[in-house]
Amino acid sequence: MKRFLAAERALRTAAPHELLDAARAVLIEQYGATDVELFMADYGLSVLQPVSVLPHTLEPVSVHNSPAGRAFGSQKPYREEGRNGRTRLHLPVSVRGDRLGVLSITLSDGDAAQRWEPELAAIADVLGHEVIVAERDTDVYLQARRKDRLTLAAEMQWQLLPGRACSRPEYELGAQLEPAYAIFGDNFDWSATADHLMLYVTNGMGEGIEASLLTNLAINALRNARRAGLSIADQAALADQAVYAHYRGRCYLSVLMFDFDLATGRASVVDAGSPQLLRLRDGSVERVDFDAQLPLGMFEETDYIAQDFHAEPGDRLVFVSDGVHAVASPRGEAYGEAALARAIHATRLLPAAEVPRAILRELTGHRGETLPADDALIVCLDWHGRPQFD
Repeated sequence: MKRFLAAERALRTAAPHELLDAARAVLIEQYGATDVELFMADYGLSVLQPVSVLPHTLEPVSVHNSPAGRAFGSQKPYREEGRNGRTRLHLPVSVRGDRLGVLSITLSDGDAAQRWEPELAAIADVLGHEVIVAERDTDVYLQARRKDRLTLAAEMQWQLLPGRACSRPEYELGAQLEPAYAIFGDNFDWSATADHLMLYVTNGMGEGIEASLLTNLAINALRNARRAGLSIADQAALADQAVYAHYRGRCYLSVLMFDFDLATGRASVVDAGSPQLLRLRDGSVERVDFDAQLPLGMFEETDYIAQDFHAEPGDRLVFVSDGVHAVASPRGEAYGEAALARAIHATRLLPAAEVPRAILRELTGHRGETLPADDALIVCLDWHGRPQFD
Protein backbone atom coordinates (compact mmCIF):
# COMPACT_ATOMS: atom_id res chain seq x y z
CA MET A 1 0.00 0.00 0.00
CA LYS A 2 2.86 2.40 0.75
CA ARG A 3 4.24 1.84 -2.74
CA PHE A 4 0.86 2.58 -4.31
CA LEU A 5 0.37 5.73 -2.24
CA ALA A 6 3.82 6.95 -3.24
CA ALA A 7 2.99 6.39 -6.90
CA GLU A 8 -0.39 8.08 -6.58
CA ARG A 9 1.16 11.10 -4.85
CA ALA A 10 3.87 11.36 -7.51
CA LEU A 11 1.28 11.43 -10.29
CA ARG A 12 -1.05 13.88 -8.56
CA THR A 13 1.78 16.36 -7.89
CA ALA A 14 3.55 16.06 -11.26
CA ALA A 15 3.50 18.88 -13.79
CA PRO A 16 0.90 18.20 -16.52
CA HIS A 17 3.49 17.50 -19.21
CA GLU A 18 5.63 15.29 -16.92
CA LEU A 19 3.18 12.53 -15.97
CA LEU A 20 5.14 9.84 -17.82
CA ASP A 21 8.42 10.98 -16.26
CA ALA A 22 6.80 10.92 -12.80
CA ALA A 23 5.31 7.48 -13.39
CA ARG A 24 8.61 6.14 -14.71
CA ALA A 25 10.61 7.47 -11.73
CA VAL A 26 8.27 6.16 -9.04
CA LEU A 27 7.78 2.76 -10.70
CA ILE A 28 11.54 2.31 -10.95
CA GLU A 29 12.04 3.35 -7.33
CA GLN A 30 9.09 1.56 -5.71
CA TYR A 31 8.62 -1.51 -7.92
CA GLY A 32 12.03 -2.05 -9.49
CA ALA A 33 10.76 -1.46 -13.03
CA THR A 34 13.42 -1.43 -15.72
CA ASP A 35 11.34 0.24 -18.42
CA VAL A 36 8.06 2.23 -18.43
CA GLU A 37 6.23 3.52 -21.50
CA LEU A 38 2.82 5.12 -22.06
CA PHE A 39 0.98 4.62 -25.34
CA MET A 40 -2.09 6.62 -26.39
CA ALA A 41 -4.73 5.31 -28.80
CA ASP A 42 -4.74 7.33 -32.01
CA TYR A 43 -7.88 9.02 -33.34
CA GLY A 44 -8.52 6.21 -35.81
CA LEU A 45 -8.16 3.51 -33.11
CA SER A 46 -5.67 1.66 -35.30
CA VAL A 47 -2.39 2.15 -33.42
CA LEU A 48 -1.07 2.99 -29.97
CA GLN A 49 1.21 6.01 -30.15
CA PRO A 50 4.13 6.42 -27.72
CA VAL A 51 4.08 9.48 -25.44
CA SER A 52 7.45 11.18 -25.70
CA VAL A 53 9.05 14.42 -26.74
CA LEU A 54 8.41 14.92 -30.44
CA PRO A 55 9.62 13.46 -32.69
CA HIS A 56 8.64 10.14 -31.15
CA THR A 57 11.51 7.96 -30.02
CA LEU A 58 9.50 4.74 -30.23
CA GLU A 59 7.48 3.23 -33.05
CA PRO A 60 3.68 3.01 -32.74
CA VAL A 61 2.28 -0.46 -32.05
CA SER A 62 -0.80 -1.98 -33.62
CA VAL A 63 -4.08 -2.07 -31.74
CA HIS A 64 -4.97 -5.30 -33.56
CA ASN A 65 -1.97 -7.62 -33.22
CA SER A 66 0.38 -6.54 -30.45
CA PRO A 67 0.64 -7.39 -26.73
CA ALA A 68 -0.22 -3.79 -25.82
CA GLY A 69 -3.13 -3.96 -28.26
CA ARG A 70 -4.45 -7.06 -26.49
CA ALA A 71 -4.56 -5.17 -23.21
CA PHE A 72 -6.25 -2.24 -24.92
CA GLY A 73 -8.87 -4.37 -26.65
CA SER A 74 -9.70 -6.63 -23.71
CA GLN A 75 -9.34 -3.88 -21.09
CA LYS A 76 -7.51 -6.38 -18.93
CA PRO A 77 -3.80 -6.57 -17.97
CA TYR A 78 -1.71 -8.68 -20.31
CA ARG A 79 1.60 -10.25 -19.27
CA GLU A 80 4.31 -10.72 -21.87
CA GLU A 81 7.08 -13.06 -20.79
CA GLY A 82 10.54 -12.01 -21.93
CA ARG A 83 14.12 -13.22 -21.66
CA ASN A 84 16.08 -13.69 -18.42
CA GLY A 85 12.91 -13.92 -16.34
CA ARG A 86 11.74 -10.45 -17.29
CA THR A 87 8.04 -9.76 -17.62
CA ARG A 88 6.38 -6.87 -19.42
CA LEU A 89 2.98 -5.87 -18.08
CA HIS A 90 0.61 -4.07 -20.41
CA LEU A 91 -2.08 -2.25 -18.41
CA PRO A 92 -5.14 -0.49 -19.88
CA VAL A 93 -5.33 3.24 -19.16
CA SER A 94 -9.02 4.13 -19.08
CA VAL A 95 -11.40 6.54 -17.39
CA ARG A 96 -15.00 5.47 -16.76
CA GLY A 97 -14.96 3.21 -19.77
CA ASP A 98 -13.22 5.68 -22.10
CA ARG A 99 -10.13 3.84 -23.33
CA LEU A 100 -7.17 6.19 -23.56
CA GLY A 101 -4.19 3.89 -24.04
CA VAL A 102 -1.82 1.42 -22.39
CA LEU A 103 0.89 1.67 -19.71
CA SER A 104 3.67 -0.86 -20.39
CA ILE A 105 5.99 -1.76 -17.49
CA THR A 106 8.98 -4.12 -17.66
CA LEU A 107 9.93 -5.90 -14.43
CA SER A 108 12.95 -8.15 -13.89
CA ASP A 109 11.07 -10.49 -11.53
CA GLY A 110 8.16 -12.40 -13.06
CA ASP A 111 6.77 -13.48 -9.70
CA ALA A 112 6.78 -9.88 -8.50
CA ALA A 113 4.97 -8.83 -11.68
CA GLN A 114 2.19 -11.30 -10.95
CA ARG A 115 2.00 -10.26 -7.29
CA TRP A 116 1.97 -6.53 -8.01
CA GLU A 117 -0.30 -6.63 -11.04
CA PRO A 118 -3.44 -5.39 -9.19
CA GLU A 119 -1.50 -2.47 -7.66
CA LEU A 120 0.06 -1.56 -10.99
CA ALA A 121 -3.33 -1.74 -12.71
CA ALA A 122 -4.67 0.69 -10.10
CA ILE A 123 -1.75 3.02 -10.81
CA ALA A 124 -2.64 2.89 -14.53
CA ASP A 125 -6.18 3.97 -13.57
CA VAL A 126 -4.82 6.92 -11.57
CA LEU A 127 -2.62 7.84 -14.53
CA GLY A 128 -5.66 7.87 -16.82
CA HIS A 129 -7.50 10.34 -14.60
CA GLU A 130 -4.44 12.55 -14.39
CA VAL A 131 -4.03 12.55 -18.19
CA ILE A 132 -7.60 13.80 -18.60
CA VAL A 133 -6.97 16.61 -16.10
CA ALA A 134 -3.56 17.43 -17.61
CA GLU A 135 -5.03 17.87 -21.09
CA ARG A 136 -6.48 21.18 -19.93
CA ASP A 137 -2.96 22.54 -19.58
CA THR A 138 -0.75 20.71 -22.09
CA ASP A 139 -0.94 19.37 -25.66
CA VAL A 140 1.51 16.52 -25.01
CA TYR A 141 -1.12 13.76 -24.81
CA LEU A 142 -3.28 15.16 -27.61
CA GLN A 143 -0.21 15.32 -29.84
CA ALA A 144 0.66 11.74 -28.98
CA ARG A 145 -2.78 10.57 -30.14
CA ARG A 146 -2.30 11.58 -33.76
CA LYS A 147 -0.44 9.46 -36.26
CA ASP A 148 -1.37 11.89 -39.03
CA ARG A 149 -2.18 15.56 -39.10
CA LEU A 150 -5.78 16.49 -38.29
CA THR A 151 -7.60 18.88 -40.56
CA LEU A 152 -8.84 22.02 -38.83
CA ALA A 153 -12.43 20.80 -39.13
CA ALA A 154 -11.48 17.48 -37.53
CA GLU A 155 -9.60 19.28 -34.74
CA MET A 156 -12.76 21.22 -33.94
CA GLN A 157 -14.95 18.12 -34.01
CA TRP A 158 -12.74 15.99 -31.74
CA GLN A 159 -12.48 18.83 -29.22
CA LEU A 160 -16.28 19.00 -29.18
CA LEU A 161 -16.77 15.34 -28.25
CA PRO A 162 -17.34 14.09 -24.69
CA GLY A 163 -15.08 11.05 -25.18
CA ARG A 164 -15.30 7.84 -27.19
CA ALA A 165 -16.79 5.59 -24.56
CA CYS A 166 -18.54 5.73 -21.21
CA SER A 167 -19.83 3.09 -18.82
CA ARG A 168 -22.11 2.91 -15.81
CA PRO A 169 -23.97 0.03 -14.22
CA GLU A 170 -27.06 0.88 -16.31
CA TYR A 171 -25.35 1.16 -19.71
CA GLU A 172 -22.20 1.10 -21.80
CA LEU A 173 -21.54 3.54 -24.64
CA GLY A 174 -19.02 3.50 -27.47
CA ALA A 175 -18.67 5.74 -30.53
CA GLN A 176 -16.33 6.42 -33.42
CA LEU A 177 -16.06 8.82 -36.37
CA GLU A 178 -14.60 8.24 -39.84
CA PRO A 179 -12.50 9.57 -41.51
CA ALA A 180 -10.93 10.18 -38.10
CA TYR A 181 -8.37 12.71 -39.32
CA ALA A 182 -10.66 14.57 -41.72
CA ILE A 183 -14.13 14.40 -40.17
CA PHE A 184 -16.17 17.56 -40.62
CA GLY A 185 -19.88 17.41 -39.71
CA ASP A 186 -21.03 14.28 -37.86
CA ASN A 187 -20.97 14.34 -34.08
CA PHE A 188 -22.19 12.67 -30.92
CA ASP A 189 -22.73 14.00 -27.42
CA TRP A 190 -23.91 12.60 -24.11
CA SER A 191 -24.40 13.68 -20.54
CA ALA A 192 -25.57 11.73 -17.49
CA THR A 193 -27.00 12.58 -14.09
CA ALA A 194 -28.00 10.28 -11.26
CA ASP A 195 -31.25 9.39 -13.02
CA HIS A 196 -30.94 10.36 -16.69
CA LEU A 197 -28.76 9.84 -19.76
CA MET A 198 -29.08 12.32 -22.61
CA LEU A 199 -27.66 11.24 -25.95
CA TYR A 200 -27.45 13.20 -29.21
CA VAL A 201 -26.41 11.70 -32.56
CA THR A 202 -25.80 14.35 -35.21
CA ASN A 203 -25.61 14.00 -38.99
CA GLY A 204 -23.85 17.15 -40.18
CA MET A 205 -24.48 19.06 -43.40
CA GLY A 206 -21.85 20.41 -45.76
CA GLU A 207 -18.10 19.92 -45.98
CA GLY A 208 -14.90 21.11 -44.35
CA ILE A 209 -14.75 23.93 -41.89
CA GLU A 210 -18.27 25.18 -42.70
CA ALA A 211 -19.77 21.85 -41.64
CA SER A 212 -17.73 21.87 -38.44
CA LEU A 213 -18.83 25.42 -37.61
CA LEU A 214 -22.49 24.48 -38.11
CA THR A 215 -22.16 21.44 -35.85
CA ASN A 216 -20.31 23.43 -33.19
CA LEU A 217 -23.09 26.02 -33.11
CA ALA A 218 -25.84 23.42 -32.87
CA ILE A 219 -24.17 21.24 -30.23
CA ASN A 220 -23.33 24.20 -28.02
CA ALA A 221 -26.89 25.48 -28.38
CA LEU A 222 -28.20 22.06 -27.31
CA ARG A 223 -25.81 21.97 -24.37
CA ASN A 224 -26.80 25.47 -23.33
CA ALA A 225 -30.48 24.47 -23.30
CA ARG A 226 -29.75 21.15 -21.58
CA ARG A 227 -27.75 22.83 -18.83
CA ALA A 228 -30.65 25.20 -18.28
CA GLY A 229 -32.71 22.14 -17.33
CA LEU A 230 -35.01 22.14 -20.37
CA SER A 231 -36.73 19.10 -21.86
CA ILE A 232 -35.30 17.63 -25.05
CA ALA A 233 -38.20 19.04 -27.09
CA ASP A 234 -37.37 22.52 -25.82
CA GLN A 235 -33.65 21.88 -26.31
CA ALA A 236 -34.36 21.08 -29.96
CA ALA A 237 -36.52 24.19 -30.34
CA LEU A 238 -33.89 26.53 -28.91
CA ALA A 239 -31.08 24.97 -30.95
CA ASP A 240 -33.29 25.23 -34.02
CA GLN A 241 -33.73 28.96 -33.35
CA ALA A 242 -29.98 29.46 -32.85
CA VAL A 243 -29.09 27.75 -36.13
CA TYR A 244 -31.83 29.52 -38.07
CA ALA A 245 -30.88 32.92 -36.63
CA HIS A 246 -27.37 32.49 -37.98
CA TYR A 247 -27.95 30.71 -41.30
CA ARG A 248 -31.55 31.78 -42.15
CA GLY A 249 -32.34 28.32 -43.49
CA ARG A 250 -29.32 28.03 -45.82
CA CYS A 251 -27.79 25.35 -43.59
CA TYR A 252 -29.44 22.98 -41.15
CA LEU A 253 -28.57 19.98 -39.02
CA SER A 254 -30.09 16.52 -38.52
CA VAL A 255 -30.06 15.15 -34.98
CA LEU A 256 -31.55 12.21 -33.11
CA MET A 257 -32.00 13.02 -29.40
CA PHE A 258 -32.71 10.69 -26.47
CA ASP A 259 -33.43 11.35 -22.80
CA PHE A 260 -33.26 7.99 -20.99
CA ASP A 261 -34.69 7.41 -17.53
CA LEU A 262 -32.00 5.19 -16.00
CA ALA A 263 -34.41 3.57 -13.54
CA THR A 264 -36.94 2.39 -16.13
CA GLY A 265 -35.27 2.43 -19.56
CA ARG A 266 -38.02 4.68 -20.88
CA ALA A 267 -36.91 7.54 -23.07
CA SER A 268 -38.21 10.71 -24.65
CA VAL A 269 -37.05 11.01 -28.25
CA VAL A 270 -36.83 13.82 -30.78
CA ASP A 271 -36.07 12.68 -34.34
CA ALA A 272 -35.03 15.78 -36.27
CA GLY A 273 -33.42 14.35 -39.36
CA SER A 274 -31.56 11.44 -40.84
CA PRO A 275 -29.56 9.48 -38.18
CA GLN A 276 -30.94 5.94 -37.93
CA LEU A 277 -31.37 3.55 -35.00
CA LEU A 278 -31.11 -0.23 -35.21
CA ARG A 279 -31.85 -2.45 -32.20
CA LEU A 280 -30.41 -5.87 -31.45
CA ARG A 281 -32.80 -7.72 -29.15
CA ASP A 282 -32.90 -11.47 -28.49
CA GLY A 283 -30.59 -12.13 -31.45
CA SER A 284 -32.65 -10.18 -34.00
CA VAL A 285 -31.78 -6.81 -35.54
CA GLU A 286 -34.54 -4.42 -36.50
CA ARG A 287 -34.71 -0.77 -37.47
CA VAL A 288 -36.55 1.50 -35.06
CA ASP A 289 -38.45 4.31 -36.75
CA PHE A 290 -39.80 7.49 -35.22
CA ASP A 291 -42.02 10.23 -36.60
CA ALA A 292 -39.55 12.38 -38.51
CA GLN A 293 -39.49 16.08 -37.71
CA LEU A 294 -37.67 18.95 -39.38
CA PRO A 295 -33.89 19.28 -39.04
CA LEU A 296 -32.60 22.03 -36.77
CA GLY A 297 -32.46 25.43 -38.46
CA MET A 298 -34.46 24.62 -41.60
CA PHE A 299 -37.32 26.99 -40.74
CA GLU A 300 -37.98 29.67 -38.18
CA GLU A 301 -39.56 28.67 -34.83
CA THR A 302 -40.19 24.98 -35.46
CA ASP A 303 -42.01 23.18 -32.65
CA TYR A 304 -40.71 19.73 -31.69
CA ILE A 305 -42.67 16.93 -30.04
CA ALA A 306 -41.03 14.21 -27.94
CA GLN A 307 -41.94 10.59 -28.66
CA ASP A 308 -41.77 7.58 -26.35
CA PHE A 309 -39.27 4.74 -26.51
CA HIS A 310 -38.46 1.88 -24.15
CA ALA A 311 -35.13 0.06 -23.85
CA GLU A 312 -35.13 -3.34 -22.19
CA PRO A 313 -32.17 -4.90 -20.34
CA GLY A 314 -30.02 -6.71 -22.90
CA ASP A 315 -30.86 -4.37 -25.76
CA ARG A 316 -28.07 -3.12 -27.98
CA LEU A 317 -28.89 0.15 -29.76
CA VAL A 318 -26.74 1.13 -32.74
CA PHE A 319 -27.04 4.66 -34.12
CA VAL A 320 -25.62 5.45 -37.56
CA SER A 321 -25.34 8.48 -39.83
CA ASP A 322 -26.13 8.33 -43.52
CA GLY A 323 -22.41 8.01 -44.24
CA VAL A 324 -22.78 4.43 -43.00
CA HIS A 325 -25.97 3.04 -44.50
CA ALA A 326 -25.68 4.96 -47.79
CA VAL A 327 -21.98 4.40 -48.54
CA ALA A 328 -21.41 2.83 -51.96
CA SER A 329 -19.09 0.06 -53.11
CA PRO A 330 -16.81 0.55 -56.16
CA ARG A 331 -19.69 -0.90 -58.23
CA GLY A 332 -22.13 1.64 -56.82
CA GLU A 333 -23.94 -0.74 -54.45
CA ALA A 334 -25.15 0.92 -51.23
CA TYR A 335 -24.09 -0.71 -47.98
CA GLY A 336 -27.71 -0.80 -46.94
CA GLU A 337 -29.73 -1.84 -43.95
CA ALA A 338 -29.34 -5.59 -44.51
CA ALA A 339 -25.54 -5.45 -44.52
CA LEU A 340 -25.58 -3.19 -41.48
CA ALA A 341 -27.86 -5.63 -39.66
CA ARG A 342 -25.43 -8.47 -40.47
CA ALA A 343 -22.52 -6.42 -39.13
CA ILE A 344 -24.41 -5.66 -35.91
CA HIS A 345 -25.21 -9.33 -35.45
CA ALA A 346 -21.62 -10.38 -36.24
CA THR A 347 -20.27 -8.02 -33.55
CA ARG A 348 -22.84 -8.99 -30.89
CA LEU A 349 -20.22 -10.50 -28.57
CA LEU A 350 -17.96 -7.44 -28.60
CA PRO A 351 -18.24 -4.82 -25.87
CA ALA A 352 -19.98 -1.58 -26.85
CA ALA A 353 -16.70 0.34 -27.02
CA GLU A 354 -15.37 -2.08 -29.68
CA VAL A 355 -18.46 -2.26 -31.90
CA PRO A 356 -18.17 1.07 -33.79
CA ARG A 357 -14.58 0.39 -34.80
CA ALA A 358 -15.41 -3.16 -35.92
CA ILE A 359 -18.38 -2.07 -38.06
CA LEU A 360 -16.41 0.79 -39.59
CA ARG A 361 -13.66 -1.67 -40.58
CA GLU A 362 -16.26 -3.73 -42.43
CA LEU A 363 -17.63 -0.55 -43.99
CA THR A 364 -14.15 0.26 -45.28
CA GLY A 365 -13.98 -3.16 -46.88
CA HIS A 366 -17.31 -2.55 -48.62
CA ARG A 367 -16.23 0.89 -49.87
CA GLY A 368 -12.87 -0.41 -51.10
CA GLU A 369 -9.76 1.73 -51.35
CA THR A 370 -11.63 4.88 -52.32
CA LEU A 371 -11.69 7.73 -49.83
CA PRO A 372 -15.01 8.17 -48.03
CA ALA A 373 -17.27 10.71 -49.71
CA ASP A 374 -19.12 11.45 -46.48
CA ASP A 375 -18.62 11.33 -42.74
CA ALA A 376 -19.50 8.04 -41.04
CA LEU A 377 -20.61 7.90 -37.42
CA ILE A 378 -21.53 4.89 -35.29
CA VAL A 379 -22.67 5.01 -31.67
CA CYS A 380 -23.36 1.78 -29.75
CA LEU A 381 -25.40 1.74 -26.54
CA ASP A 382 -25.73 -1.45 -24.48
CA TRP A 383 -28.63 -1.14 -22.09
CA HIS A 384 -28.28 -3.17 -18.88
CA GLY A 385 -30.95 -1.48 -16.78
CA ARG A 386 -30.59 -0.36 -13.21
CA PRO A 387 -29.39 -3.14 -10.86
CA GLN A 388 -32.05 -4.28 -8.43
CA PHE A 389 -30.96 -4.73 -4.84
CA ASP A 390 -32.82 -6.78 -2.27
